[in-house]
Amino acid sequence: MFCGVIAVLAAALGNLQTAALFVLCGIFFDFFDGFAARVLKVDSELGKQLDSLADMVTSGVAPGLVMYQLILRAMNHDSFATSFIEKGNMSTWSFDDIQFVPFIGFILPIAAAYRLANFNLDERQSTSFIGLPTPAMSIFVISLPLILQYSDIEFMHGLVQNMYVLIGSTLFLSFVMNVEISLFSLKFKNFSIKNNWIELLFILLVVLGLISLKFTSIPLLIVLYILFSILKKKD
Repeated sequence: MFCGVIAVLAAALGNLQTAALFVLCGIFFDFFDGFAARVLKVDSELGKQLDSLADMVTSGVAPGLVMYQLILRAMNHDSFATSFIEKGNMSTWSFDDIQFVPFIGFILPIAAAYRLANFNLDERQSTSFIGLPTPAMSIFVISLPLILQYSDIEFMHGLVQNMYVLIGSTLFLSFVMNVEISLFSLKFKNFSIKNNWIELLFILLVVLGLISLKFTSIPLLIVLYILFSILKKKD
């Protein structure tokens, strides 16, 4: 939650790279707090609810605000904070200063809230996921400003700075978070290659993608995760 609040603040101020860093830190703690709870045998219903509330900030509000800023910039406008500073104070603002199209980015936290609430009630998701987990959605979104900052691939820059691509990504991610598709988790019941070949292949592709393409590979890897899960279900 602490990392998520800082990420929200950074995103609101237009520092999307810092927001991405703290979202990643929050996801790191989110992964290991459940592990620590199981090891220490201190898991509880309260912890389950707190986990989802923290996810709502770190993997809901923060990526929604990042997407808002990206769409705003794709429309050739400065970030909200920069525009506000140039205006001087809120009293100089008028209704015409508000850009409504970037509000589409806030569909992400709405979809994340629905998914998290549904996750807490759904007993089918103990060993796999129904719909894309919110941290995976969040990683997809925060990789976009990192691609702009650190990638040299101009084609990807063009996609990330395209308003329609960003809006399409928002709608796609909001949909797959709540669609009835079973997605595998990386909790191995055994180490059989035959039973886990899709998971192992995906891990290999993640490693190769991050080494070769770095942040540029992340959106593609999230899409591959969904496709591999569909393939595994048919298998």
